[in-house]
Amino acid sequence: MPKLTIFYIADPANYDIMSCTLLASIRQAFGDSVKTIGYCSEHMIDDVHPAVFKAHEMMGGEIRSMKTEGMWDEPYPHGNKIIAALQPRETEYSAFVDTDVLFLRPNSPDNLIRPGHVACSVAASMVWAEQSIWDDVYGAFDMPLPEERVSLMRRGSNVLPYYSSGFVVFPEADGPAGRFADMWYETARTIDRVETIPRRRPYLDQLSLPVAIRRSGLGWSEIPEEHHYILGGKLRGEPLPQDREIYTVHYRNNNLLSEVGLRKPARQMLNAQTGVRFVRRLVNTPDADREREAEADSQDELE
Repeated sequence: MPKLTIFYIADPANYDIMSCTLLASIRQAFGDSVKTIGYCSEHMIDDVHPAVFKAHEMMGGEIRSMKTEGMWDEPYPHGNKIIAALQPRETEYSAFVDTDVLFLRPNSPDNLIRPGHVACSVAASMVWAEQSIWDDVYGAFDMPLPEERVSLMRRGSNVLPYYSSGFVVFPEADGPAGRFADMWYETARTIDRVETIPRRRPYLDQLSLPVAIRRSGLGWSEIPEEHHYILGGKLRGEPLPQDREIYTVHYRNNNLLSEVGLRKPARQMLNAQTGVRFVRRLVNTPDADREREAEADSQDELE
């Protein structure tokens, strides 16, 4: 049985389609060495495109529903990743990845797992807040500031640990202070209620992440940039580096994927796993002709 589950959000009307390309890249990179789950908000599950279920079945993945309504004081769709982390899974470790992630080369769970630690990459930047924000964040739990300092991926050095929530690997078993996923959720909800912390949303997931790791009694292990290469920002318009092996890209949108020449390879991964370059073609729907015309236009742009 695999020891790692890679999971992601598969809400309609965009993430469900995107999740199929992500899943195809997971299978290309990891084969059957990992379990895969796409989570959909239970009140939206009936709107998931039928081709998404078929694609997941073909690629040995699952679509599972989860309750998201009422899980926050106010609706917070960006926090669905934390709700997904809360769900029970059967493997020893789990890895959440944003749906706009693409795995590019053969990989192994052993490259991502470190016992007793939560693995995540440093964030690209934290230009939205001053470092003084951490006084209130850690102060909400009567915790001292961590002594460690990190350099962020694109902008910011010698700053308190601040990690991307777009790729987070964690143990499922209870740590010294309980299960990490439960702690992440509880930590985020507490911070969300501290009015003195500015701009808590949409950054609540990342703001709570290092605190939750420390509160759970686990260590943080930094995923190398090669395993979570974030496109865009100050790198906009630059090709992928040729002097390093990039295993994983976080592309944010299809325009950025096209700019680095990966949109066509992404379609080829899907085709290799499902036999189609556009997932909607797996089923016949009432609007199939319109979808095929739109996809044909996109295909013309790729070639």
